[in-house]
Amino acid sequence: MADERTTAVRGQSGRAVLRPASAAMTPKEVLGVLRRHMLLIILLTIIGLAAGGGTCWLLRTKLPRFVASAYIEVLPPIQTDPMAFSPTLVQKDIRYGNRLSIANMIKQQGTLENLLSRQAVKDTQWFKQVNGLPQQVKYLTKYLNVVANRDADYIEVSMACRDAKEAADIVNEMVAMFIDSYGNRKQQEVASKLAELKTRQGRVQEDLRTAEKALEDVRTAWQLTDLEVPKTNYLKNTITMKLDQLELEKSDLEIAIKQLEADIGVYSDLAQGPISVQIQRIVETDPVMLALKQQVNFTEASLAGLLTKFGENHREVRQLQELKDEIQLRWDIRAGEIGEQTRQANLADAKDRLTIYKQRFTELERLRQEAIAKQKDLDMARIQYAQRAVIRDERIAMLDEIKKSIEKMTIVYEDPETPKVRHLSDAIKPIEQVMSRQWWLWFPGGTILGFLFSVGLAFLVEVANDLVRTPKDVGKYLNIPLLGVVPDASEDRDVRGIDLTRVVSLAPYSLVSEAYRQCRTNLKLSGSGKSLKTLLVTSGSAGDGKTCVAINLATAYVAEDKKVLLIDANFRQPTTEKLFPKGESGRLDNEGLSVGFGLSSLLVGQCGAQEAIRSSGIEGLDIIDAGLLPPNPAELLGSIRMAQLLSEQRNNYDFIIIDSPPVLLISDAKVLAKRVDATVVVFNASATRRGAAQRTIRELEEVDAVVVGCVLLAAPSLKGGYFQEQYKSYRRYQEKLQATGAGA
Repeated sequence: MADERTTAVRGQSGRAVLRPASAAMTPKEVLGVLRRHMLLIILLTIIGLAAGGGTCWLLRTKLPRFVASAYIEVLPPIQTDPMAFSPTLVQKDIRYGNRLSIANMIKQQGTLENLLSRQAVKDTQWFKQVNGLPQQVKYLTKYLNVVANRDADYIEVSMACRDAKEAADIVNEMVAMFIDSYGNRKQQEVASKLAELKTRQGRVQEDLRTAEKALEDVRTAWQLTDLEVPKTNYLKNTITMKLDQLELEKSDLEIAIKQLEADIGVYSDLAQGPISVQIQRIVETDPVMLALKQQVNFTEASLAGLLTKFGENHREVRQLQELKDEIQLRWDIRAGEIGEQTRQANLADAKDRLTIYKQRFTELERLRQEAIAKQKDLDMARIQYAQRAVIRDERIAMLDEIKKSIEKMTIVYEDPETPKVRHLSDAIKPIEQVMSRQWWLWFPGGTILGFLFSVGLAFLVEVANDLVRTPKDVGKYLNIPLLGVVPDASEDRDVRGIDLTRVVSLAPYSLVSEAYRQCRTNLKLSGSGKSLKTLLVTSGSAGDGKTCVAINLATAYVAEDKKVLLIDANFRQPTTEKLFPKGESGRLDNEGLSVGFGLSSLLVGQCGAQEAIRSSGIEGLDIIDAGLLPPNPAELLGSIRMAQLLSEQRNNYDFIIIDSPPVLLISDAKVLAKRVDATVVVFNASATRRGAAQRTIRELEEVDAVVVGCVLLAAPSLKGGYFQEQYKSYRRYQEKLQATGAGA
């Protein structure tokens, strides 16, 4: 088949290039592996089925197991306010974490030991069968499962036991014990917090009394009663009010003093300057000045009448004019005296008032300083009072909070939901065993496991076999062209009882013979013209069949009317003398004795080529035997005589085939490989391992040998493989051919 055989194709240089098969395992190859190990697979599958059924029967009868489950409801972990009506929302992850912590508390060793100390558990057969506290705790740790549900607010407590009733009893005992112990612990925690709150209440009340006494001490020390800081500006202390009044009076007095000082300056300026309008009005309102004014007015009126009647020079006119001037002088003198008196009186009055104001200012400053001192004392007293009042208020607020907390904690203590866990449902006696004891699980499971194990074992056997068995192995591991595949002779009935070294000549119609002919054809296609006239046939180890391949390959060439020279270069284990006895076709001397010349004799110069060459008994096939074992076989094979022998006989024979020693045992083959046109390596499918084959190729490549390809000998016909189909097809073809020939 194409997937198991290498294909010869023509390269760019004209030489046939043999491409190895793909290294990947194809579906057909997988089926082939399964077919080859079908009996093993069926046997192990049946064993798996029987083992599964037997195990199920043993488990159900000898080791029954029942699982009983009970459920515990877990309330939200956050303590809700009993005074609030709206529910407190708790995150889902927090609630799940709380359930996990409670589940871990149930599974802890102390809880399990407490369960084992309960009389109801001690009375069970399970307790009596499992001896010792460590073993019992270990059993409960393994088979008592506590699972916190992620989406629902409950915990599942389950236990696996041989007795169904005991499993339910133990689970119920565990749930009841845990709820009681957990509830008591929570009640104790609440009671402890309540007692602590009451203790704190007493301490805070004592602190409050101390704070009240400190406030009273401040009031007594400062002799003040109104030390409370006013909440509005409308309520002020009398000292503060008095100080504010003095501040206002001082401000007004300062303004008045400044005004008087300014007036004094003005009065001083007026006393030295002209009479002002204000003084003029005072002068005009003076009674004497009014009388003088009237006299002046009367005199002026009389004077005007006299002037009109008598003229200016009249005596009466002059007298009246003099009287007017005298009255006017008296008016002016009087006006000056009144003005001076008025200005001096105003200046003196302003100075007197300034003196009075300054005295009043001094008195106000003294009173203000006294008020400031009292205000400072008041402020200091208020500071002390405020500081102690803050402490008092804090204690009052704290006491109120503690009272509220005590009231809430009392409600919580009396609340039945305080433990945060409630018994949701009891465990009932299970009627079915656990799933691991069900037949419909074990029978298919055993069958599938047996089948998988058998398939795995089949492929393991294939993988563990490191022989070069198939053409695919050659292409995958050796990366060398495959010239031909010779099937195992034991599977070819046409070659039974026939010498395999002469199978081509003795059984020409057999499949084995056809394989050698295919090898000959591929070898011819692997080179061009006369370039592959000298061939070296070798192998990695002794017994791989290189001699058989060399002789049959030579016989196949002879069948094409080619003249072939077969040289036995294996001095240590010669074979041609046994396979082609000299008595049948060898040369005789004058006395009738066989001449013992061979390759060793020729290379040491004891004879010529014509004396060493003898007939094999097959027309067209001549042989040079190995001869006696020389002391230096490698040196002889690499000598000039060997090169001359090959060069001379190239003209006399169409092909020269050399049967060499194994490559991995001695160096003779590597020496010969450099003398020939091509080297053919033989791998035995039943003996050659991959590592040995790879070393063989590597050894030849290191000496620059032209390895034209390999021959896979004794290849077995694997089920589902190429050779089984080839055997059938070839036999049918031969039967038809023989029937046609017989009929003719």
